[in-house]
Formats: sequence, C-alpha cells, structure tokens
Amino acid sequence: MAKLPSVIHWFRLDLRIHDNLALRNAINEAENRKHLLRPVYVIDPDIKNKVGQNRLRFLIQSLQDLDSNLRKLNSRLFVLKGKATELFPKLFDEWQVKYLSSQRDLDPEFTEQDEIIDKVADEKKVFIVRRVQHTIYDPQSVLKKNNGSVPLTYQKFLSLVNDTQVKEAIEITKAVSDHCKPPDSDSNEYDVPSLDELGLAESSLNPCKYPGGETEGLKRLHVYMAKKQWVCKFEKPNTSPNSIEPSTTVLSPYLSHGCLSSKLFYHKLKEVENGMPHSQPPVSLFGQLMWREFYYTAGTGTQNFDKMVGNAVCTQIPWGKNDEHLKAWAEGRTGYPFVDAIMRQLKQEGWIHHLARHMVACFLTRGDLWISWEEGAKVFEDYLLDYDWSLNAGNWMWLSASAFFYKYFRVYSPVAFGKKTDKEGLYIRKYVPELKKYPTEYIYEPWKAPKSVQKAAGCMIGEHYPQRIVDHDKIHKENMQKMNLAYKVNKEKKSLKRPHP
Repeated sequence: MAKLPSVIHWFRLDLRIHDNLALRNAINEAENRKHLLRPVYVIDPDIKNKVGQNRLRFLIQSLQDLDSNLRKLNSRLFVLKGKATELFPKLFDEWQVKYLSSQRDLDPEFTEQDEIIDKVADEKKVFIVRRVQHTIYDPQSVLKKNNGSVPLTYQKFLSLVNDTQVKEAIEITKAVSDHCKPPDSDSNEYDVPSLDELGLAESSLNPCKYPGGETEGLKRLHVYMAKKQWVCKFEKPNTSPNSIEPSTTVLSPYLSHGCLSSKLFYHKLKEVENGMPHSQPPVSLFGQLMWREFYYTAGTGTQNFDKMVGNAVCTQIPWGKNDEHLKAWAEGRTGYPFVDAIMRQLKQEGWIHHLARHMVACFLTRGDLWISWEEGAKVFEDYLLDYDWSLNAGNWMWLSASAFFYKYFRVYSPVAFGKKTDKEGLYIRKYVPELKKYPTEYIYEPWKAPKSVQKAAGCMIGEHYPQRIVDHDKIHKENMQKMNLAYKVNKEKKSLKRPHP
C-alpha cells in the first residue's frame, strides 16, 4: 500500500515527453500536492492476438524509449498488464489516487473505456483532466464551427481551420522532485515487457526498418526539416509508390503512436515554408498533415465511422464476399505482381507508400475484387505500423468511392500504374523474388510470358507463382456498372427520405 497519495498520467496515443500538456499537468499537480507521480501505460496481455507483429514491436520499442526519457526526468514508466476498466478501480484504492490526466483520444476503444472509468473516478473522488493533443485542432471545435455538421470535403475543412491560431508546442525539461518519485522496487512487475514475454519471438520478425519511439521520431523530423528545398517542392502525386527506399518522410507511425507531436510537426513545417515559395495543400507536406486533421474531424462527428452500415457519410454498396480472394490479396498472391509486391512489403515492413495503399485498396474494392472496404481496413489494422482508426476508415471509404470521393470510374490499373515510376520492375523483383529473372516486358504481366521464357526464368505461372485471380480489363468495367447502379439506388433512397413540399 502506498504511503503517499498518487497522481497518474495515463499514456495512450501520446508516447512522448515533448508537447505533452496532460503529462505536464500531472507533474505540476504532483509537485503542488506533494503526491507521488506515476506515469502508466496499460497493455493487454492478449495484445499479440490483436496487433500485428511489426506494430507490436514498434509499440514495445516506443515504450522502452518513453521509459528511458522519463528516467532522465527522475521518473519512470509503470506498465500495467490487464484491462484498463478492471485495473484502474483497484489502483485508485491501492495507490490512493487523487488526480488522473490523459490525452483525449477519439478511438471508440478509448471513449468506451473512459466512460466506465469516469464513473468509478467520480465515486472515488478522483479528479480527471483530459487534453486534446493528438491532433493540431480540436475536432469538436471544428464541428461546432460547422454548425455540428461534418465537413464532407477537404477544402471545406481547410476553410474552417485556416484562421485558427495553433499554440506553440510545449517542452518538459524540469526533473521531477525526489519527493514525487515513487520508491524504487526490487520487483520488475511494472517494467516494459519484452516481445518474448508477450509471446512473440523477436527472431521470427524481419529486420526492423523503422524503430519505434520519441527519440527516433524527433530525429527523423529534424532530418527531413533540414531538407528545406525538398520540403518546399514536395508534391505527393510526384513521389514514387514503388521506390526501394521511401520517397516520403515515414513520419506517420510516429504521429499515429504519439511519439511525435502533430503540433510540433505543424510548426516546424511553417518555419521551413516561411518566406520561401512552396507547394500548396492538398499535395504539399503541410497538406498531408491536414488530411489527418480532416479525417479525425470526420471520424469524431460520424457514428460508426469505421463501418458501412449505420454510417451517415458512407454510400451503401452491396459488396460481395469471397474469402479466398481476400486471403490471396492479403498475402500477396493475386497473380498481379505490382499488387502482390505492395502487400508483401506491407506485411514484411509494416509500411507502404500512400499511393501504393491507393492501388491495393482500389483493387480489393471497386476496381477488381468487389470486396468490402471494411475487410481491407481490418487487414491494414493488422499490418500497418501507422494504423490510425480515423485515417484508416476515411482512406478506405475514399478509395472504395464510398465517401469523400465519387469518381468511381477512375480505376487504378495494376499494370500501368506501377510502370509510371518503375519501368524495370525493380520493386517487384525485390518483393516478389520468384519473378526476379523475368524479362522487363513481362514483369508486370507474367501470364503473357511464353512457356519457354517462364522456364528460363525458373518460375512457371500457376506453379511457382499464381495465375491472376481476375482479368482486370474485363472485371473493372463490370464493377463500374455495379457502382453506377449502387449510386442510383442510394440516390433514390435519399430522395424518398426527403420530406416532400
């Protein structure tokens, strides 16, 4: 039993010291009250079955880095194993908790938890403070400015925030005083668990390309912000979805885990752009950051945002169901080398270029396989290092032409799109190595290669690499007709619901 009462900061999607107002509130409160400060993170013991391997490794690395940075401030991280709704009621008593701070998160899993914990805290007289700090703008304030409605276009969103002052990112440098530091324990009960302890053998993973943590996120930010000309000339459509090394910043995993403050990124970008000619939203680097804000606002204001049914912004489309096709897509076995290379890179490394995401999302949904975007979103949730609830749902709706984007007749070609930036197919040769000896003329369409060429390359189609599961040229036209019909049906339903004069 703790002798002194405690103040808790509950880390969630804010795995950082910099620009963490909720953490600073907790530190100040502990100092003023002469209470113990306990920064905590709750980890589900069954997390291995809920989070993909690469993302789990990124999370554990981020927690190790956070613990290290807290120790520099004369504190430490307490990792609690279990369900937050069961742990906190016990901790409130055991640690004599008087004050709890956390970031305000919008993901349903957090909002549902918060409602339960708030009731217990109220009964036990624990004061709770939550801060908006995962986004640059407060989504609720943006919605209020739009009369409570979700802005359905990016331009409308920009018009709502363009005159909003963004406060400077705060720094926490002052060490926690000794009387606020919990006594050291001989037990490792609250240490950051290793992957092995969570039931995941690190030796089974691919080499780590993007290490997790605040230290790495800040380093990556400073490296890219030093490239001023590159930042100012950046245009997303002109970057390559299939370059061997990323043609973008890969800051997204650090933003999604809160290792890097989006507000800090905002101010650093503004500093670089100041006084220099630069590209404009939506294609600029700043514009990319605003897409994140747009989707967070839409997700906050829309019930069932990650589902089709009961989602007010989503067009209801009668998607088909084909488990074999879904599995082939997820595992990179569609018979279309560009699609398969992207999905294999995603599974191996946990990250793919934004335009590569466009390609495979369109292919799964309206382009070729006619499978619901919800199924694709679940696979991305498993594989992506930068999985983010609102961005994942928003982007999948966009790419399936279910919301925000309605030009369903603009379909990505699984052959021509990749050739624009990688004629030789080097990307395919890396991630689909069974095809690496194929001549360039067949690398995107190996089914066209004569048997003699297949044999010489050591890869027979249908034996060593699958036959394509659909004929894109034929199927995408059929799917366009289905989309056209779904749009008409939805339009008719909406007109029937409208009150007649």
